[in-house]
This record gives sequence, structure tokens and C-alpha cells, in this order.
Amino acid sequence: MAEGKQRRVSRLIAQAGQMLLAHGAESTLVADIMRRMGLAGGMDDVEVALMANSIVVTTVCQEHCITTARRCLDRGINMKVVIQIQRICIMMEKQIIDFEGAQKKLNDISPERYNRWVVMFMIGFSCAAFCRLAGGDWTVFLATFIASFVGMGVRLEIGHRHFNPLLNFAVTAFVTTVISAQAVIYHLGNRPTLAMACSVLMLVPGFPLINSVADMIKGYINTGVARFIMASLLTLATCLGIVAAMFITDVWGWS
Repeated sequence: MAEGKQRRVSRLIAQAGQMLLAHGAESTLVADIMRRMGLAGGMDDVEVALMANSIVVTTVCQEHCITTARRCLDRGINMKVVIQIQRICIMMEKQIIDFEGAQKKLNDISPERYNRWVVMFMIGFSCAAFCRLAGGDWTVFLATFIASFVGMGVRLEIGHRHFNPLLNFAVTAFVTTVISAQAVIYHLGNRPTLAMACSVLMLVPGFPLINSVADMIKGYINTGVARFIMASLLTLATCLGIVAAMFITDVWGWS
């Protein structure tokens, strides 16, 4: 009976860690939540090993060890999922639910997304706001908004079809730059090159870069380096898309 419980608790914390890592949680948080859930579930000890795309967890209960491994695919950054799992962990620690109740709640978690049109509008508006702050007039503001609005739509559509993220960023950067370059070609506004520079700000991989640095500082070197390399590759793909668009439109430079 004890061994059966240990297996179920091991699967529970492995699933929780898998979901946390897949949705963008930093490594320290993932390991901490997994250990806390294991101890709250009645385990004597929990050991966690995190890698770039996998998790290995070992639970110890009455001197009996069970080790399980899980592959972690990137599901996109979603902090709501992370917060829900943290709440389940706290409920286990306060004995509001047992590990079976936690398993049910974990299975019920479904990542929610904002409406596509809302995301496109807000991204377009934020990029255009950066352009305005940099000194662009309202014509350049509008050009930036249109380019980033359409570019974000392309990014969401490609992501929805599960294409490689590197291809996604390259194509999005190409489309966005081609559209924003029209402001330079037709001399729209006071500083049309700002539209080209600001419309692609949505492709800056800020969250992965922050997580990579946090992981390396806190001792998870392998995971941090892997995340940093992935963020760098996304940046490279963005640059390739921008350069290709500049070559097609024959518009070079943002100054």
C-alpha cells in the first residue's frame, strides 16, 4: 500500500514539475515546488535533477526509492499555470487536500490564452508607444502599429500551427520589417526608420533571457546555458528575417 502511494505521489510531483518547466518557470521554483509537494504528500525525501528539456525525480519513503523521468516540451510562457500549481502545493502543505485531490486539480489545469485580437492590438500599441517615446510623430506611430499588429498576427498563426519557433521568429521579423519599411520608402512621418526599429521589439526574447541568467546565478548552469542559447538563436532568427526584408525592400539601416 505504501509503495502504491509512493508511486502515485512520484507521478504527481513529476507531472507538476513537467508542467512548470514547460510553461516558463525558473529552475529554482520548479525544484522547490516539487520537493514541497513530495514532502506534503508524505515522502521522507525528494531529490530533483533538472535538465534543459527533461526532469528526473527520486522519492524516498520508508527507505524505498522510486525514480522517474519526464521529457519537458516547450508549451509557451504561461504564468497562470505556474500560479495554479503553486496554489495546489500550498493547499497540500496546509492539508486542505491530499495527494489524490492534488492530482485531480493538476489534471484539471488547462492553459488559457488571451483573445488573439486583443493580443495583436496590445502588442501593436506597445510597439507604437515605444516609437512615439523615441520621437516619432503620429504618422510613424500608425505605421509602427500596423506593422507590429500584422506581424503579431503572423506570429500567432504560425505558432498555432506548431512550426519551429526559429522559423516563426524569422518569418514574423521578415513580414513586420517589409511592412514597416514602406514608411521609409514613401517617406511617411518625421522619422520613418523608427517604425522599422520599434515594430520588431515584440520579438525580443526577454523572459527566456531573464530566466537563463536567474538559473545560472542560482546554480542551475546547464538549464541556464540551454535557455540562453535558445534565446540567442531566437534573436539570430529575428536578425535573419530583418536582413532578408531589408534586402528585398532595399532599405538599409534604422538611422
